[in-house]
Amino acid sequence: MASAIVDIVPQNFAYVIFTFCYAQVMLLYLIINVRAARKKYNIKYPQMYSDKDNIFNCIQRAHQNTLEVYPTWLVFQLISGFAFPVAASVLGAIWVTSRFTYAWGYYTGDPAKRMRGVYGYIGFYGVIILSITAALQLLGVL
Repeated sequence: MASAIVDIVPQNFAYVIFTFCYAQVMLLYLIINVRAARKKYNIKYPQMYSDKDNIFNCIQRAHQNTLEVYPTWLVFQLISGFAFPVAASVLGAIWVTSRFTYAWGYYTGDPAKRMRGVYGYIGFYGVIILSITAALQLLGVL
């Protein structure tokens, strides 16, 4: 089985896999924080937000916003990872790390502090640019 994988993906694709694992750790971290905040602020399911506590809303939004952009990042991370595994992994790690910073800023209760994670756009748009480059290479344009 392992030899079949080696025949399909670039040798350095292992770094891309590790980036996906890192992203899973980040998602679990955000989930754990939302669950803890639900308990602390007594927010029952299926209620998404609190009418009383802005801190809970900030914790929930940090998680929800990450889930909103995650599928797009995942697709472009995978595409760019096939063509440029090391560069994609570095960019992916930047994006994932920025989501922690984004969340920690949001957790303060001051939504403006979420912008501490703005550097994540380097990773997010970086994998999109690498994906476009890979597509152009497949078309023979580059």
